Amino acid sequence: PPYFLLVGIPGLEKEQFWIAFPFCIMYAIAVLGNITLLLIIKTEPSLHEPMYLFLAMLAFTDLVLSTSMLPKVLGIFWLGSGEIGFLSCLAQLFFIHTFSSVESGMLMAMALDRYMAICHPLRHSSILSVPAVVALGSLVLVRGVLLVSPFCFLLCRLPFCQHHVISHSYCEHMAVVKLACGDTRVNVMYGLFAAFIVTGSDVILISVSYTMILRVVMRLSSREAQLKSFSTCTSHVCVILAFYVPALFTFLTHRFGKSIPPHVHIMVANLYLLVPPMLNPIVYGVRNKKLWERVV
Repeated sequence: PPYFLLVGIPGLEKEQFWIAFPFCIMYAIAVLGNITLLLIIKTEPSLHEPMYLFLAMLAFTDLVLSTSMLPKVLGIFWLGSGEIGFLSCLAQLFFIHTFSSVESGMLMAMALDRYMAICHPLRHSSILSVPAVVALGSLVLVRGVLLVSPFCFLLCRLPFCQHHVISHSYCEHMAVVKLACGDTRVNVMYGLFAAFIVTGSDVILISVSYTMILRVVMRLSSREAQLKSFSTCTSHVCVILAFYVPALFTFLTHRFGKSIPPHVHIMVANLYLLVPPMLNPIVYGVRNKKLWERVV
């Protein structure tokens, strides 16, 4: 079709105007926080270390991820402009899913960095050198591009039979696939494959990393050091859960959650792209003493 029509949040059309205000506030915090992080890390040579380079990559990813969806969402909620061209829809879909994959990869890379720093401190700088960090970040980006690109090609081959109303506030892969009137089994199976490749591998590595970190922390003789390490790990795990839980909820609801109200599903799908970009600079930045000193 020449265009699709995004409805916003099905069932909450009258409330969308007011829902847009907290969305806008979260986006403003995300943009301000992540741009501040990028500027501080770029201008301060002492922060050109693996942890802060990964944090800069995460901040850039958060900016792209939230900006890929929120301007159009605000246009729907405030102006009623739900129409989006077919190619524009594919572009939005590509950026949202690619950088969701990159976000997952960055969280995994940061967990590995913490594991190396705490469990193997003497080998940390030699293994995670700056070139190694850049290479790992590039691999995460390439993985996202290679896994998501087939989504667009597979959608282009589908007939849509004049079905062009998307019950969503942005172009999400399965929401678009549901409009097709042809055989969508390949799209559904590939979507499952890509999601489990990204989420499965990253969640396993993150879980193993933090399990090993906690084992080392439990052996610390100082009670104060244990509490400080637990506090840091807990805040990081909360950010990780804030990304993965809504992502898995959205992904599984498309396929198995027939009884879940559409407005609940779409609201969670929106928050999943806004809450982590807002939380990441607060948890990883404000709680980091070295970064905070540069701000004040």
